Amino acid sequence: MSILAIDQGTSSTKALVVGEDGLVLATAEVPVHPVALADGGVEQDPEELWRSVVEAGRQAIAAAGEPVTAVGLANQGETVLAWDRQTGRPLSVALGWQDRRATDVCDRLVGQSERLQQITGLPLDPYFAAPKMTRIRELITRDGVVTTSDSWLVHRLTGKFVTDAATASRTLLLDLDRTAWSDDALAAFGLENEAMPAVVPCAGVIGETDAFGPTLPLTGLAVDQQAALFAEACHETGQAKCTYGTGAFLLANIGPVAHRSKSGLVTCVAWRLGNETTYCLDGQVYTAGAAVSWFEEVGLISEPADLDKMGGSVTDTDGVIFVPGLAGLAAPFWQPNARGAFVGLSLASSRAQMVRALIDGLAAAVTALARSAADDLGRPIERLRVDGGLTRSKTLMQVQADLLQAPIDVYPSPNATALGVAAFARIGSGDKQAGFDIARNWTPVASYEPSISAAQAQEQLARWGAAAEATIKLGGERA
Repeated sequence: MSILAIDQGTSSTKALVVGEDGLVLATAEVPVHPVALADGGVEQDPEELWRSVVEAGRQAIAAAGEPVTAVGLANQGETVLAWDRQTGRPLSVALGWQDRRATDVCDRLVGQSERLQQITGLPLDPYFAAPKMTRIRELITRDGVVTTSDSWLVHRLTGKFVTDAATASRTLLLDLDRTAWSDDALAAFGLENEAMPAVVPCAGVIGETDAFGPTLPLTGLAVDQQAALFAEACHETGQAKCTYGTGAFLLANIGPVAHRSKSGLVTCVAWRLGNETTYCLDGQVYTAGAAVSWFEEVGLISEPADLDKMGGSVTDTDGVIFVPGLAGLAAPFWQPNARGAFVGLSLASSRAQMVRALIDGLAAAVTALARSAADDLGRPIERLRVDGGLTRSKTLMQVQADLLQAPIDVYPSPNATALGVAAFARIGSGDKQAGFDIARNWTPVASYEPSISAAQAQEQLARWGAAAEATIKLGGERA
């Protein structure tokens, strides 16, 4: 039984055909083109997203040369749009997860932030779906429905009006304990009269689609980072992974009870299988790969490989610190107005030292997330599993192990999200054990052990933390 697994991401849509033994039989990738605007907006063309899903899926099936029996779909999470349920036609652009323009919506609701976080597990921040949904309703259109992008894609594929529990938990609208829409949260955002999609498990028969040629059941749905958490076999409480993509996303399994974070992280659904829900802590660095791309755009590096060529050529930044707040600071700070910054520059600072400061800054930001997770778990993260394009940087991975003071295991595939949703689709097709077994069947392609002392790591993290606090003051703290 082969699965077509589709990962509709920020900059591309990837499609894999995954065989019964978990081996990837074919891959395809179709780029998409988010547009960053000067006012903090990040927009995407919904029709381009749809075309990329269909094209990538058909290409992967053709390359595999054998039939597939089911489809799994992973999505961007907090990207939203308005659309017509009768025709499936988009009624707005898609507001990407990085879009910060709904900050004013959050500012109006600051008095309800604690209650909303208690209900949903999420802090009040424009990163999540609900503020962007409100913005669409207030400024763009009152017509149709307004949902996360997965519901629109699933409707295009199958005609069904659903979202999975993990994606729903990223909206600021889900009662986290009941895994059902919260009337109070909907009312707070002015969305009480909206038609909301049914919340379904991450595995199960959703409907059928002929978008890829033969009629196939859609049996797996998940938000991207939770799919990667499952793929990397973080199935037990305390196990954690970090994906280094456009952003960096650290998730830690916390089991069947939705304990709210007291350390600035997000609590959300990791996955729901049947009637059993597993929860996770989640923290984000908004700009990881995006920060590397910015370094390319301004000429500090010519390609991502320069992280090792240049950043790896120096062991000390001579006091230069980089804070990757180019789209605000997420967990554990939650300051959307914060800015990215270089601190400690001098006339003697070299380009290599600035690149090394980028590496150190990304690793420090992820370490801040891991320490917050450890505070909530009551114990340190013993090993961190990692995936994503930036894990190819040996320098970044070594610095991450140094600052975290824990071993780092690199996942062997760049397609953790797609492999995770393939496992969900296999479970949804009736083979639960195979879905879990395939996720467990991997060994790291590289591992990194700490090479500096805990005291050295703490000194470096303290300097970075002070710089991060300074960027918040420069950008202006939320009132």
